[in-house]
Order: sequence, then structure tokens, then C-alpha cells
Amino acid sequence: IGRDGCFRRRGGGLVRYGSRAERCKHTVTRSASYGQLEQLTPIDRLGVWLSRRQVQNRVGDVSGKRIGDFGCGFHARLGVELVASAAHVTLVDVALADNLKEHPKITAFEGPLPAAMEKVPDSSLDVTLCISVLEHLWEDQAMLNELRRVTAPGGVCALSVPGWLDKPFLEFTAFRMGIQPDEMDDHKRYYGIRDLWPMLRRAGFLPHAISCRRYKLATSVFAVCRVDPSDS
Repeated sequence: IGRDGCFRRRGGGLVRYGSRAERCKHTVTRSASYGQLEQLTPIDRLGVWLSRRQVQNRVGDVSGKRIGDFGCGFHARLGVELVASAAHVTLVDVALADNLKEHPKITAFEGPLPAAMEKVPDSSLDVTLCISVLEHLWEDQAMLNELRRVTAPGGVCALSVPGWLDKPFLEFTAFRMGIQPDEMDDHKRYYGIRDLWPMLRRAGFLPHAISCRRYKLATSVFAVCRVDPSDS
């Protein structure tokens, strides 16, 4: 790190990429949402598509449901796709595009996770989504606790995380190919099913209602946790 800015490796050397205020503070708390500062790459779009398919296949029909998408990204692409059939969509991220805030079926809250979750009432959502977000948070267990808190009885929580098998590919594309290295430098950890399952249990999801599976060629983990209708 230089005195007046931050650096990343490129071609065997170090290249400065933005001021300390714009970049280095990401090591503590994100100041920008995913997709806010840079356009999505083809690899990013593939990852979004694979995650969207998992949501469609494993969560099921969301028509008439109250949906929350946490860490949704600046443009909330998944939430926007779901809003047409949903009863209402709640979006939370560090920053959100203005058009999302103006949509009649969207409630938009800006702020860092998991702290911004306090704005969402208890048991207020039928479907809660947290796709490729936990790995960016120091307080990942607190985030899972919040997801359980806001998921209503009879509801479902779906989340995805990168696995250790995904780490070499992600870091190669980021640090060798220069594709969004800031996002990889913001990663705090990677997960296996044995890591994630007990965290979901500690959050309050019951064992019979937790399903963790590998996806993206078995490199990542997708979890679906259902809340019994009788739970309060």
C-alpha cells in the first residue's frame, strides 16, 4: 500500500487503483454495493444466472410472497426479476439505485450488513435471500441470526456461499486476469457444508429443515432453510 493510495498486482508489478478513501476502507466496511462501481463481467453474469436457477428450483413459486433480498447489489437484479410476481420485495445493501427506491412494490434500506437488518421487522418475510454475501461479512453468524429473525413461520431462507474448491478459480480470475479484484480482496472466508450447517443451526433453524447442497460444479454451497408454520 502506497502513502496516497492502494495497489494491486498486475503483470508482476503493483498498480495503484484509486484513492485510499475510495478503496482501502473496503478492508473494514464496504462503501459500495456489488455492481455499483463496475459493470458485471460475463463470469459475474454466469454466477448470477446459476444462483437464480437455484432459487427458482429450490425455493419454488414466489407468487404473492413477501420477499427480502439482502446484499442484493446496487441494481438488485434478482429482486427486480421477482418483484412482478411477489406481493412485495424488501432490499437491503450499502447503496441502492434510485429507481429501486421509487418502485411501489419495493422497500429499500441502505446500510452495512448485518447492522441494517434492524430496519426489517421480525417474522415479516416469506422468502429471505442472501446470495453470495456471507463471505464478505466479518459478522457472518450475526447475519444468519438476522435472517432467521425476519423469516416468517412457514417461510424459507435461501443463501449461497463460495466453497474452498471455488477459491483457486475466483482468485485466478481476480488477481491474474484482473476481473474485479476488489471483490475478492473483500472476501473474509470460504465455506464447506460442515462449516455452514452448524452456523445455520445456531441461528435457530432446525435440523430437519436445513438442506445444504453443492452447486456450480460442486465448488459452492447453496442452503435452503424452512421455518415450520408453528414456529414463532
